[in-house]
Formats: sequence, C-alpha cells, structure tokens
Amino acid sequence: MSRRQVLAGAGSTGLLAATASSARAAARTRRSRAGASDGTPEQIHLTWGENPATSVVVSWASPGQAVRPRVRIGQRVIPAEPRPYTDGISGATVWTYHARVGGLRPGATYAYAVTADNDGDAADPFSATFRTAPGGRAPFRFTSFGDLATPNTAWVLSYGQSAYAVEAVESFQPLFHLLNGDLCYANLNPTVQPEVWRDFGNNNQTSAANRPWMPCPGNHEVEFYNGPQGFASYLTRYTLPDNRVPGFGGHWYSFRIGSVLFVSLDADDVVYQDAAAFVAGPAALTPVASTGHPPIQPGTSFYVRGYSGGSQTAWLERTLAAGRADESVDWIIVQMHQCAASSSAPGNGSDLGIRQEWLPLFDRYQVDLVLSGHDHDYERSFPVRGADADAGREVATGAVINTLRPHPVTTTDSGVFDTSQGTVHLILGCGGTDAPLDEYGTDTADGKRQAKVFTRAGRPILTATPDVYTRAAADAVEDAIWSARRDTSTGYGIAVFDVDPGSGADGRPSITVTHHHAVGADPVNPATGTKGAPAPDYTEFETFRLVRPTRLGHRRALRAGLLGRHGVGRGQRIGDAQVERPGQRIEHRLLGQGGLAQRGRGQRRDRGVLGPGQHQRPGQVAGHAPAPGRQVRHLHPEPGLDEAQQRGVVERA
Repeated sequence: MSRRQVLAGAGSTGLLAATASSARAAARTRRSRAGASDGTPEQIHLTWGENPATSVVVSWASPGQAVRPRVRIGQRVIPAEPRPYTDGISGATVWTYHARVGGLRPGATYAYAVTADNDGDAADPFSATFRTAPGGRAPFRFTSFGDLATPNTAWVLSYGQSAYAVEAVESFQPLFHLLNGDLCYANLNPTVQPEVWRDFGNNNQTSAANRPWMPCPGNHEVEFYNGPQGFASYLTRYTLPDNRVPGFGGHWYSFRIGSVLFVSLDADDVVYQDAAAFVAGPAALTPVASTGHPPIQPGTSFYVRGYSGGSQTAWLERTLAAGRADESVDWIIVQMHQCAASSSAPGNGSDLGIRQEWLPLFDRYQVDLVLSGHDHDYERSFPVRGADADAGREVATGAVINTLRPHPVTTTDSGVFDTSQGTVHLILGCGGTDAPLDEYGTDTADGKRQAKVFTRAGRPILTATPDVYTRAAADAVEDAIWSARRDTSTGYGIAVFDVDPGSGADGRPSITVTHHHAVGADPVNPATGTKGAPAPDYTEFETFRLVRPTRLGHRRALRAGLLGRHGVGRGQRIGDAQVERPGQRIEHRLLGQGGLAQRGRGQRRDRGVLGPGQHQRPGQVAGHAPAPGRQVRHLHPEPGLDEAQQRGVVERA
C-alpha cells in the first residue's frame, strides 16, 4: 500500500503490460460476449484444500451466470459451487465458482479442464495442470510477494510490472505462491471495483491456474458496502482452508506441507494504522441508485481494527501452540500484509498493534519467518526476539514512547541464521504497483537506520482545502537496529524459498531464501532519478539460509541444560561461531550457504512455461508438446489406461 497520491493512468510505460501471458488471459474476455447468459470461464486460479497433499480448489469467474459450471479430471466431473455477489458501489453482479477437488494422490501432477453448458469455448475449454503437495517430509519450493496490482494502467496504482511478476513466479516453478495482501487495489478505484478484480484475475491466471496462489487480505481489500468488514470481493473469489471460527471463514487460515506449518493472518484486525477504504473528498462517493446505499461523505474511512473481538489472536495462539507441540513440524511461517518491522521512508513503516498482539506469540512459539507486504520494497530483519522498551520518540513532541522495538539477537549478517533463536521478518511488497517505495529512513542526527511506527489510531484530518481530508502519518520513530538488508536499487522483486527437511549430512533442516529483483523497472529510481520501465529480467539480490536444530537434538539440549528459555545457548554470544560454558569451550562450526541448488536464478525455466497463444490440453504435461506420432492422453477414458491415468494423473513423484 502506498501513501503517495497516484493519478489513474499515470505512467506511459504501462503500455508494456500487454506481455504475451497477460494478453493470452485477457483475450478470453475481450470478445463481445458480455451477455447475462455467457458462462465462459475466466480468472481461473487454484488454492489448497484442507490437505494440500490430497486436495485443491479450482475457482473462476464468468461474465454471466454459468449453467452447470464444472471441473473435469480424468473420468471425474466435479460440480462447482456458485458464489455470486453484487458490488456495493457499482451495483454490478459478479459470478464466481468453486470446485473442491479431493481424493488426489500426494506429489502427483493432474490435468484438468474448466467448462459450463454455456461456455463460449466449449469446443476447446480452458485446461491446465497442477501438482499436489508431497506427502511426509520432502523438499519443496514456494515463492512470495505482495502488492501486485494489475497491468492495466487505467487503474490507480496498476503498472506493467504486474504482468512480469506473474511470469516470474512461473519461471521459478514453485509448488505454490504466497500473495501477501493488497492484491489489486480495487478500493482505490471504487466505482469500477469488479473490473479491476477482473483484470487482476486474468493476469494471475497465467500462473495461478497451474499452482495454488495463497493470499491474505490487505487494507486495499476492504471496500465500502461489500460486507461487514468490506471483504466480499476477496472472500467471494477465494475458497481457503477452514479456520473453524464462525463468521470469519477465509479471513485467516493455516495449512501444512511437509515439515512446514503456514499461517495466514489478517493484520487489519490488529493494526493502528487507518489505511483501508477512504473518501478524501471534496465530493462524496455515491453508489448507483440500484444498490440502495446512501452517499459516503468526505472524510469517511472504513476502519476495522478489532473487528474479530480477539477471535483471530485466540485462534493464532491455538494454532501456533499445536504446531510447536507437533514433533513433525520444523518450521512455522506466518504470512500477513502489514508490517511489524519496516523502515520505509515514503511508505507506511511499522505498526505497534502487531507488536503488541502477535509478536509475543511469535516469540513464545518460535515462529521462524514472517512474510509481509504493505511497503513496496524489499527489507530483511535480523532474527528478533523480545522487545526494547522506551526506544521510540513521538514525532510531534520528541517525547520518549514505547514502540516495543523488536530486539535483534544478533547484528552480524552472517548469511546463516538459526531461527530457533529469533524470528526473521521479510518485507515483500515488491509485486507490481506503479509506486515502488525503495527509499528508507535515516536518523539525521546520528545517521542510523530509522523506522516510522504507528502507535495510535490516526483518523482522517481535514486539510486547508474545504471538504478535502488526508490521513495521519505515523506518530513515532525509532532507530531500526533490527534492519539487516534493504534493496535501494528497485522496488520490484520475488522471494524464492527452497525447503530442505534435512537431507544434508548433519540432518539439519534448512530453508534457502533467494530474493531476485527487477533492476530498472522503477518508473523513477529514487536514489538516482533514472527513469525506468517494466522489466522481465529478475536477477539475484541476496541469498541467505535459515536453519533449525532437529527436534530431537533440541529436546536433548534442553534436558542437558545447554539451552536457555528461547533456545539460546547459555553464555553464547548470538551470531558468534562459538558457544562457551564455564570451564569448557565448544567449537561450533557455522554451516555454509550451500543448500538446495537454485534453479534458474534470474533466468526463465522453460519447462512448464507455455508459449504465446498456448494452453494445456487435459493430459498434457506443461511445456511438453506431443512427439510426432504420439497421442496426447485426454480426459476421456480409453482402453488400457490404468486407474491413475483415468483419474487424471499425468505424472507421479
């Protein structure tokens, strides 16, 4: 989310948005078939089901109401659940569908097709493949960024880099992608929200139809008159794992793959910053008459802090406690939109609400990694545990204020971090908006890194212009001693995570993290003033490695009294290569930065990436055209096919 004022359509470089992949998706919607009877699938995307090893959900939309919407996998036909809604501002009805596909095999590749009786492409319906998660402890790869927007520069904050970001996901061929909130900024385009969502969905289809994209809501998913918390557009389009909290399905959730527990949160519930839907003025925002909704007056904001009444935080503690009690779970990774540790200067910064509500739980249950968006840049923290009291000061008065500054357990940037000692925070708001924020705070008094912090609710403020309002900026600052690495060269990138459950000689689980960035893609680089344009090339910015002791080794160390309450060795200087106890000196060799090989760093991987104008036929593996004289397996049963082939399995691990 950007606090900059951005004009709709700004940036002529958006003409590059029409890359081959986004054009393929958009071509299906540009036809003259906007009638109410058109059920042609578009905006097709996958999410994980309740068990990623055995289930997925196929979701999509159509211009009109579809007749018998369905998914075909092998001999199976899975009816889809219609889930329409009417936008509260434009009055437009949006038709979405969700097919829950269960009974799948772990680590298998499936071909599927999406269609309806009134599918305009019924003779050649949309088809693709996906792969289920592996069963048990196995290596896998995932990717992440947030703040994507759309390639259509008619919309506020959209930019051509959005299309290249989606293609970047495909180039790294992850098992799935984490999308860290602020999906498309529809609420900045309030009179055309369904159209913005449509452009977003058709752009993402290039990747999200081939692998699950798992989102979390951000402040720009909150829309006026679209549900109690404004999430109707978001919740209608996504079917997510059940959190079993009545009234809040889809707001937050968790899922498990191998030895990793993923926890997705809605930080809108706890942050102090007021940054959701807002009418700045001078005119009111007036919904169309058919909605029956009254005009929304200037100065109105949709502030939802505390909306769950503590239900989300209670669920979070139960989920983290169960995860850490499970000896088969090595890693806990949290996804949310807003930031606990960001030092962006023109952006938002950090929020005390997250630090108060959730960081103590992250400490208690040793959360390894927190992935956020919100600020349109890349920043990494040192591992942090606990908080420094009274480390902030008020911007207005200079008075000391307690920002609960995260305490770094080391300030040595070794490239290898034991996350049993502290949590690493990554800011990944580097998807594709036209407002990169790769400028960072500096304390002019001492030259140290500085972060802004919201410590109280800042409501809209009337400006000197009649009936025009603005929002309050962060009210406090602190020295950002927790900040380890910041990318000042560009605001665009993608993080790639390779999870190794412990295949090395020492059996120690690890995650190798590589951030790739798109240098030259900034409309204007803040450091140099150089004008850029959307860029398809993502090159390596940094690689680091997270490690943990094995659960058995950790328990033995605790019993032997070698570890303190936070898993830190007694007498150990965190980050040093040695652990010292009275009367004994133990040599402690740090692990190297090897780990899993990085496939395609900064390069496109051709396998599994379709060329212009192509889409996969049922039974065809991505990137593999049938050899001359060979027949492609289709979804219709044929004599001689085994059970797996009849069920749609293309490839098994």
